[in-house]
Amino acid sequence: MAFDIEMIKKVYSQLPDKIAAARKVLNRPLTLAEKILFAHLSPEQALEAFERGKNYVNFAPDRVAMQDATAQMALLQFMQAGRPKVAVPSTVHCDHLIQAKVGAKEDLANALTVNKEVYDFLASVSDKYGIGFWKPGAGIIHQVVLENYAFPGGMMIGTDSHTPNAGGLGMIAIGVGGADACDVMAGLPWELKWPKLIGIKLTGKMSGWTSAKDIILWVAGQLTVKGGTGAIVEYFGEGADSFSATGKGTICNMGAEIGATCSLFAYDDKMSAYLKSTARADIAELANGIKEHLRPDAEVYANPEKYYDQVLELDLSTLEPYVNGPFTPDLATPISKMKEAVEKNGWPAKLEVALIGSCTNSSYEDISRSASIVKDAVSKGLKTNSEFTITPGSEQVRFTIERDGFINDFESVGGVVLANACGPCIGQWARHVEDPSRKNTIITSFNRNFAKRNDGLASTHAFVASPEVVTAMAIAGTIAFNPLTDKLKNDKGEEILLNEPQGYELPPKGFAVDDPGFQAPAEDGSNVQVAVDPNSQRLQLLAPFKEWEGTDLKGLKLLIKAKGKCTTDHISMAGPWLKFRGHLDNISNNMLIGAINFFNNQTDSVKNQLTGEYGSVPATQRTYKAEGIDTIVVGDENYGEGSSREHAAMEPRFLGVRAILVKSFARIHETNLKKQGMLGLTFANKDDYDKILEDDTFDIVGLTSFAPGVPLHVVIHHNDGTSETIEVNHTYNEQQIEWFKAGAALNIIRKKFNASAV
Repeated sequence: MAFDIEMIKKVYSQLPDKIAAARKVLNRPLTLAEKILFAHLSPEQALEAFERGKNYVNFAPDRVAMQDATAQMALLQFMQAGRPKVAVPSTVHCDHLIQAKVGAKEDLANALTVNKEVYDFLASVSDKYGIGFWKPGAGIIHQVVLENYAFPGGMMIGTDSHTPNAGGLGMIAIGVGGADACDVMAGLPWELKWPKLIGIKLTGKMSGWTSAKDIILWVAGQLTVKGGTGAIVEYFGEGADSFSATGKGTICNMGAEIGATCSLFAYDDKMSAYLKSTARADIAELANGIKEHLRPDAEVYANPEKYYDQVLELDLSTLEPYVNGPFTPDLATPISKMKEAVEKNGWPAKLEVALIGSCTNSSYEDISRSASIVKDAVSKGLKTNSEFTITPGSEQVRFTIERDGFINDFESVGGVVLANACGPCIGQWARHVEDPSRKNTIITSFNRNFAKRNDGLASTHAFVASPEVVTAMAIAGTIAFNPLTDKLKNDKGEEILLNEPQGYELPPKGFAVDDPGFQAPAEDGSNVQVAVDPNSQRLQLLAPFKEWEGTDLKGLKLLIKAKGKCTTDHISMAGPWLKFRGHLDNISNNMLIGAINFFNNQTDSVKNQLTGEYGSVPATQRTYKAEGIDTIVVGDENYGEGSSREHAAMEPRFLGVRAILVKSFARIHETNLKKQGMLGLTFANKDDYDKILEDDTFDIVGLTSFAPGVPLHVVIHHNDGTSETIEVNHTYNEQQIEWFKAGAALNIIRKKFNASAV
């Protein structure tokens, strides 16, 4: 039987009536996303025809999921809320802190030693507050959620940007910061701007080398890294029903790379089969009983342009494999054009490392198709010509693929099986390169490929493709290889064409696992002690941020004017910094060290206006903080793109940055800034970005009458004695303005529960 089956029964029992009430108010057919959203309105939220992209709406998610890197800060915040137990089913998954270095067994053993303090904290705090705990080695959060917790028609939030993976089972699953998770675990409503809707109609059927990964690679090329911002992407059509639930999960997972709030597929027979295969036939039976409510209305299928804000159409029978990158996941190149693109752009053609797996592509189907390519190559006298790593998504998948011989297949060509963890996908990779400045190429089946993302090297050209294409290129040893048409020479000098991949959507003998790695919480956690050593370098109890002083902000120094792409990786790097995710002071030493300074085109080098000298961004900011001087950060388009990590908002807040002024924000990061009591502002005229000079000082005026929809103004004081005033916009509603005034949303939660406890 499934986890939390009584909660799921309750959701399904209420779903039909809630959808009927919404249809009556809107007086029109509903998309699937709308059905799930309306069915999860917070009890005190009035039902109305919300305006997409405008109205903030309160929701009641069914569950919360947290990975270990973000769970530390989320649970440190939750500990301040005053609740004895989480209000909704919640889980912690230990997947981010395991560094890939040698292989699964050794790497996991090392992680257990190095991270013992953090794992003990997470296990004990989970035990105390009624949270399910998935131990190190159990698997990557999104794969484990798909196998155990995702259910059609549900709503979940998770402290990782790839939480939307659960859309592969028809669930609205949204990546958030830890403060949002804290709210929901504390029993408070969760706020989201009512999303726009992008419909993607899939017709035809895939075959040969094409896989579900190629659908999202194509979509990324169409919509770009910010084309889905503020929108739910809903896939529909007979093509959508033609491939596996795990393939759907791959697409929803990587939807984060187009900035989408989440992505979603309608419930179908493929989802039912996956639920049954993962020991959740009871959920499949319940879902089958209300199937019409877990799919868009028929009229939506017939006339999608009437119900979605934007519609794309793709015939899967014409889709070829894609390779996206380098340095951005939306630079999409069809495999037939890859060789030409490599030559034209001067990308290093030699493939040094090929990596498959991760939360995006580690299903049994992915592994079985890749293994078939390896077996075919070996039988024809071929071997791999690149380093080759395999990352299973969960212990259940790893155990099953070992039983079925696939691990032996990979190891027969020198493949290294890594731990069931994120590893190289998030920079947790001890890659050894003799010359870090040398241009080199890797290719992965992961989701994200920003510069330095995988190995910390700006010289690495990282490309993203399906596991099948990655495996074929590992054999070829070059990214200028098209397995559909190009031949390879074997050990006898014969020219060989690789066979098309063959695989299984689900294991023919079923899934199997000895120990999935789950630890249930104590029935009564009141006596469980959560200890945090005051001298720890890994964990630090939080102190509340100060309330707004009630005046306009004046005399702010410019800390940095960031140039170009500034993701959360640039603002708060992962990799070796992950060990400080539970220690706000220590991790703040990585604040904005990856951002490019507009004025000198360097990273981690900004001018200290007090001394005139250039220095590290965090060190310069600490100098300002010591002198009681507040600062401002200026940025470009889609600032905060990428991971959901709230550290990218908490670090500037902690060190004394008061406002972030940019051309545009990525959704999660803007929300994280608001939650932490920061000012997230956008230029009313984007050209005003060019007016910002290196020695400028700023006043932010209008805060004493801060109100929704009313612009603020920034007075820029130049070093030559002149000044100019520009208009800046914000998206704060009344509740978010209260967060700002209180110093952080958590300050309000704390006051509420302290008051109720008196």
